[in-house]
Amino acid sequence: MTVRSERDQHVVTLTIDREHKLNALDYPTIDALLAELDRVDADDTVRAVVLTGAGQRAFSAGADIPSLAGSIAGGPERALREVVRRGHALTRRIEEFPKPIVVAVNGLAYGGGCELTEAAPLAVAAEHATFAKPEISLGFPPPFGGSQRLPRHVGRKRALELILTGDPIPAARAAEIGLVNAVVPAGELLDAARGLVDRIIRHAPTAVSACLRAVTRGVNLPIDEGLAVEAACFAATVPTDGVREGLRHFLDRPAAD
Repeated sequence: MTVRSERDQHVVTLTIDREHKLNALDYPTIDALLAELDRVDADDTVRAVVLTGAGQRAFSAGADIPSLAGSIAGGPERALREVVRRGHALTRRIEEFPKPIVVAVNGLAYGGGCELTEAAPLAVAAEHATFAKPEISLGFPPPFGGSQRLPRHVGRKRALELILTGDPIPAARAAEIGLVNAVVPAGELLDAARGLVDRIIRHAPTAVSACLRAVTRGVNLPIDEGLAVEAACFAATVPTDGVREGLRHFLDRPAAD
């Protein structure tokens, strides 16, 4: 089993469990993550996901190089099918997931590990975590969506510096450029991730899902198209219990003096 799933009330923690390989993403692990996300999506009693790696050395050191090398040796069509499409499927699933995913980066987040962080809506890093885009040293660009998402998150020049040099950056720098939301001591990482989750899931699930959908679908659109997405997401919440309860709670509050 390369992905462990643990549940605590309404939150599922998914742990990439290949510590001996620095939690590298081989094909069974990618497929297992997709399967676990499908299960979480289908369970209405689960409100959020924390995604992390086993041990303290790595969240994920990226794609499993022997698997990747074998696919590349089979030519462009096989490489696209086994590497790019599989990687894109995972990062797109994380990016578009209807429930909040918080990545808890507990060490190296290189290559595909960095791309999972980019795809997730929220991320918290341990102080010793480092981030890198080392694919260029293997002769190719990031294949799991990193050449597209990173510039959108941190800006073109910052992204290109990481992508073109392959040099690692510390957690503090990742927070400074907006790749992660916060940096905490290693011993507090999972508590910090869970604390962020709890601040989100106190709100109605329909509202949380609508906010995720509005931002994810609208962020790269022209403003008028983005506003149309926002309007549609708002309209979808109007008939929900979340709106009725939220308005009732607000209107029933004692008037301020």
